[in-house]
Amino acid sequence: MNQKKVIGVYTTALKDGTPSYRASITYSGKHIALGSYDNIGKASKAYKEAAKILADSSFSVESYKSSMSLSFDKVVTLVNFRDKGMYISTPIYLEKKYFLYYLSPSKPLKFDIEDLFYYSSHKIMQRGSHLFVADYGSQVSILQRYGIKSYAVEGRDYRFANDDPTDLRYENIIILNRYRGVRQYAEKGFLKYKAVIHIKSNYVVGSYNTEAEAAIAYNKAADILIKNGISKNFQLNYVEDLSASQYADIYMKLKISPKIYELR
Repeated sequence: MNQKKVIGVYTTALKDGTPSYRASITYSGKHIALGSYDNIGKASKAYKEAAKILADSSFSVESYKSSMSLSFDKVVTLVNFRDKGMYISTPIYLEKKYFLYYLSPSKPLKFDIEDLFYYSSHKIMQRGSHLFVADYGSQVSILQRYGIKSYAVEGRDYRFANDDPTDLRYENIIILNRYRGVRQYAEKGFLKYKAVIHIKSNYVVGSYNTEAEAAIAYNKAADILIKNGISKNFQLNYVEDLSASQYADIYMKLKISPKIYELR
């Protein structure tokens, strides 16, 4: 095969001198890099696959095969560019009022369109059930964008309105507990909040009428335990919408379970 005449492929070299073959294609005036390959045949195959996708509207994301030279992410990018006229480097397919971010051919995540800018420049990664992005050098859980803390438990601290954990539109995420050590529950048809603190096992601090009171009760219990000599790095709650004097007033008035004072 005459390498110089292979359409859409040009030859380069790695730092150690090993030949590398880069595939690319131009569509609607945009030059699109398709990937680098260790042999010219794979690179040529990637170019032909891309040309077919861009020319054939019947080729969908679901048409992807693992035997293809193109990566799955690149296939999604090309299909979206062909159908929607917008080139996005991450595996996103635009819908009218939301978009799909494909983790795999069988697992698209659904997001509100207002999150498009963020996820078009942040690649979602997965470790087990944990979904995160690299942001400013740190791994950031995508749930943090909804105010869901790292210690939160689905079903206890938050839930999905339609029971679909892949639907990450704001309207589908219901925050039950915003604070550490706070549990929401119903009593006689009314919502109440229980504060629970962990020292080897869980201890109930008390039950309260508001979420803020339970969060402050957790903080107060942590302060008491530290004064009693328990060595633990308790993560305290920051309670929003309260001035320092309002916080102090609630802190002083809250009753704490006597068992907390007895723990050593």
